[in-house]
Amino acid sequence: GIPMRSAAKQPPLIQPPARLSTAPQEAVLMRIKSSGSSAERLSQSKSMVLQESDLPKKPISRHRRNQSQHNASVAGGGVAVFEPLVELNGEHLNVAKISESGKKQRKNWTLMWSVLTSDQMLFYKERQQETSLKTGSKPDVLQLCGAIIEWTTEKSSRKNVFQIRTNTGSEYLIQADSYATASKWYDAIRKAVDSSTKLPLRRSNSTEYLPRHGSLPSHGSASPNAKQRNPVHRRSINMFGSSKLKHSASDSTDKNGVKNRLKKFITRRPSMRTLKEKGLIKDRVFGCHLLTLCEREGTTVPRFVHICLDAVDKRGLDADGIYRVSGNLATIQKLRFIVDQEEDLDLDQSQWEDIHVVTGALKLFFRELPEPLFPFRFFQPFVEAVKIKESKLKVQAMKKLIKELPQPNQDTMKLLFNHLHRVLHFSRKNLMSTQGIGIVFGPTLMWPELDAGNMAVNMVYQTQIVEFILIESQDIFNLDRK
Repeated sequence: GIPMRSAAKQPPLIQPPARLSTAPQEAVLMRIKSSGSSAERLSQSKSMVLQESDLPKKPISRHRRNQSQHNASVAGGGVAVFEPLVELNGEHLNVAKISESGKKQRKNWTLMWSVLTSDQMLFYKERQQETSLKTGSKPDVLQLCGAIIEWTTEKSSRKNVFQIRTNTGSEYLIQADSYATASKWYDAIRKAVDSSTKLPLRRSNSTEYLPRHGSLPSHGSASPNAKQRNPVHRRSINMFGSSKLKHSASDSTDKNGVKNRLKKFITRRPSMRTLKEKGLIKDRVFGCHLLTLCEREGTTVPRFVHICLDAVDKRGLDADGIYRVSGNLATIQKLRFIVDQEEDLDLDQSQWEDIHVVTGALKLFFRELPEPLFPFRFFQPFVEAVKIKESKLKVQAMKKLIKELPQPNQDTMKLLFNHLHRVLHFSRKNLMSTQGIGIVFGPTLMWPELDAGNMAVNMVYQTQIVEFILIESQDIFNLDRK
């Protein structure tokens, strides 16, 4: 139990030992609410009650190198509640922890009540746990200081997924069904990561710690004056300074130096924004949302789509099996790498002389969109429209749906189908028919959000929709007849 020798001198916050073990958090909250000067009295209440969650669960090693770990979790033996500013209210998100301290774990998606603070992500299994403060219901805590956050399409087949990699080697995947929700959380978390990572470090005799723990003396580094000013801290430290933390000076010097160097390296790792500003990490083109990419480029049609279609118009309209024949995959990946690195792309160079490499890269761009050119919410309406038997009514239905699409989707679709219509003019040379183009571009331009239906049936509708829009493209997009 915790020594309570100075109970008579403490504010009314201190409860009898039995009461303290059952409700330490309530005592802290009562003290915080009744304080007149929040900044001064909150620091007092923090230093007087020790949470059960902060007590060491395993025997503590005798080595000095482990003391900095206890400094971080116990915070000088006296911190019970730390209330950072909440930057985003709680919300249900799908969370999967795929790695812990560098060890891979089985991916298991769980719907968690997620709360973002200034330097942490808290995941609760149930929403009530956020306010109930029950001792037995502890959230999963994700430390954002030094973390890396990025969108990912490779580690999950789900849409709107981004990953967070902490400086301790743990990895989390976070996903929301709505892109707006996922983007909102991504931006908020990225700001929290940048702000917490850029906090300066203070140097002490034995370890380095962040300034937000500056009011909490670190064991072994506090000066004698500091110990006299904080007797409660000293007594709390003494509780842990028993035989479990005794060590010899001979085995601590080297290990302590290595520990400090590693901690310094990890905590001073630059943020994602810094790396982007220095040009070490650049925003991708492949795998980026169409709306985001167009906003970044200041256009309504991606620049890469323009470049590819112009190249095919110049030297590929009469190529046998254009868009049906696959190009060399290694060359396609090389082209993708250059585009993602924002290097100058000239498709007239000899290394891109195979036009099927260009068409292959263009199809790959559309397939890797997080949301297809025909957005998820429009998949079923387009299927219903293509089932209409009367041709004029079908054209009107298709035209109405396309006008409801976001502007980048409309303009990109119009440019693409206008180009494919020109491809059909050379059908005698390139041997491509409307049905052939529909089979190639149907699954490339649209797919359902959840693959719960019959894949074969969906593919039939995908092909029919693209084929019909291609045939009636002049009426649907109001193109000039040539």
